[in-house]
This record gives sequence, structure tokens and C-alpha cells, in this order.
Amino acid sequence: MVAFDRAWLSGKLSGTWAKPVVFLLALLPLAWLVWGIAVNRLGANPAETLIRSLGDWTLRMLCVVLAVTPVRTMLGLAVLARFRRMLGLFVYFYAALHLLAYGWFDMGWELGDIVKDISKRPFILVGFAAFVLLTLLAATSFNRAVRALGGKRWQALHRWVYAVALLAVLHFFWMRAAKNNFAEVGVYAVILGSLLGWRVVEKIRRKSR
Repeated sequence: MVAFDRAWLSGKLSGTWAKPVVFLLALLPLAWLVWGIAVNRLGANPAETLIRSLGDWTLRMLCVVLAVTPVRTMLGLAVLARFRRMLGLFVYFYAALHLLAYGWFDMGWELGDIVKDISKRPFILVGFAAFVLLTLLAATSFNRAVRALGGKRWQALHRWVYAVALLAVLHFFWMRAAKNNFAEVGVYAVILGSLLGWRVVEKIRRKSR
């Protein structure tokens, strides 16, 4: 029965419709925020709500991307790998929107002030460092980059996504430290820690075999 269900699900996820559906689902958070702006439903400070919501969705998409390999392995759904690149690019998409919203609504596109703010505030510096790494990963996520770098070097480069995850949690932690509110940070830390810990355990298991 399990084998039948897996085969059925693999067949559905292999269909030509699957990627467009996942693409549209990944855009829903942005659509919700745009709707919130249009109908004035983002609260008393819509700019702050927009910036933080985009940051939250960057973290959530990062969790989804890092969950692909564990879920694929544990459920035997190799087909899930076909969605990983697109989901990874959505992490960068939401991170870029998060940065653009900060530069626009918080800093009014004053480049000098933005540079000073990045250098003065550790949580912004850490977030910007994560964005720089994400830019590198997004720029090398295509087949041409894989061929140019070679498989092993490309894989080594894209393991920096784990550093992005750690920097993202640290960015969130320092941002919430000002309000002494760590509950949500703890949830993301546990999720990302579990996803990274699974990879460590799997690597140890493979070596022991």
C-alpha cells in the first residue's frame, strides 16, 4: 500500500502541471502582502509589516528548501529534487524583496545612509552577508554554471546555503533582541537545526557503511 501511494504521488509530482502549481503557491505570500497594501490591511505601520513579513517568508522558504532532501530521502520521493532549484530561487526572490523594502521604506534609497546602517547595526550586517551569499548561490544555480564549475565544486559552493541558514537565524535573533521576543526565533532555530542535524547524521551513517 505504501509503495502504491509513493508511486502514485511520484507520478503526480512528475506531471507538467506540478511545477506551475508550486510556482503559484510560492507566490501566494507576495500576493497576500500586495492585497494587504491595496486594501490597507497591514496595520498601523504597513512599511514595517511589509519588511518583516518579507523577511519571515524568506526564512520559511529557506526551511522548505532545506526540507526537500530529508523528505525526499525518508519518503523515497526522488521526484522532489525537480522543485529544489525553483524553491531556492524563491528564497532569493523574497530575500531581495526584503532588502529592497528596507532600502525603500526605512532608508528612502539613501545609499550613504544604508551603508552606514549596515556597518553600525550587527543584525543588518549579518542579514546583508546572508544576502550576498544567496546572490552567489542564485547566480550559479543554472545548468551552465554547473557545467562551468564541475559537479564537485558546484556542490561544495552550494553547501554555503547552510551558512546562509545560520546567518538568517542570527539576523532574526538580533533583530528580536531589541524587543526581548525570542519565541518565534526559537521555532525557526529548531526547524533549521533539525534539518541541518539530519544531514550530519546522514553523512555519519554513509561513512559508517
